[in-house]
Amino acid sequence: MCGRFVDPNLQSAGIDASWLKLDPFSGWTVRFNVKPTQDVVLITPNNEPRIARWWFIPSWHVGSVSDWKATTFNARIEDAADKPTFRPAWKNGRCLLPMRGYYEWSGEKGDRQPNFIQSAGNEELLFCAALASRWNDLLTVTMMTRAANESVKGIHHRMPVILNTDERDIWLSGERAVSDLGQNVQLIHHRVNRILRDDDGPDLIEPAV
Repeated sequence: MCGRFVDPNLQSAGIDASWLKLDPFSGWTVRFNVKPTQDVVLITPNNEPRIARWWFIPSWHVGSVSDWKATTFNARIEDAADKPTFRPAWKNGRCLLPMRGYYEWSGEKGDRQPNFIQSAGNEELLFCAALASRWNDLLTVTMMTRAANESVKGIHHRMPVILNTDERDIWLSGERAVSDLGQNVQLIHHRVNRILRDDDGPDLIEPAV
C-alpha cells in the first residue's frame, strides 16, 4: 500500500491552483507528509484541479463517514473494475492524483525504515491513476496500485500506478485493459529519517543521516 506522499507543486505542471483551499483559513501549502483521510488535489479529465478526501467512499454507501470501515485509500488496478465498491467509479470517476513523490517502508518488523521515492528523470511531478467518487456532498478518491516494477520492488512489492503522458490519456479515456499501465516508469529512492505521524517539512525527504 501507499499511505504517505508529498504534495505536488501544481504550478510547475502549468495547473492553476491559486483558488484551492485546504481549509477556510489557509491557502494551498505544500505538505510533506500527506496521510489518508486528509484533503488532496486530484486532476479531472478536463485538466481541472479538485479537492477530495483521500479515502474512497462509494456513492451508494448509506450511513456516516465513520460507518465506512473498508480500507479504500488504495485500490488494485488488477481487479478494481470488478469490485462493487469501485465499479461505478471505474466507469465514470477516473482522474489523476499528482504528487512530488511518496514514502514506502522497508526492513524487518520493529525496525522499519522509511524511503522517499521520486521520479528518476527531470519531471518534478508524478501523476498516479486514481478513482473519484462523490458521496453525498463529499468528493473522495483512491490511489490505484500495481505490482512493483524493477525500480522499486526491492523496497515493496506494490507501487502506485504512475502514468507517463500517453498513459494518462489511456487511463482517462475509460479503457478497461489497463493492467499494464505504469510498468515502465523509472523511479529512484533513498532512505530518510524516521517520520512521526504529525511531522512535516522539506527535511522529511532529505537523505537519512
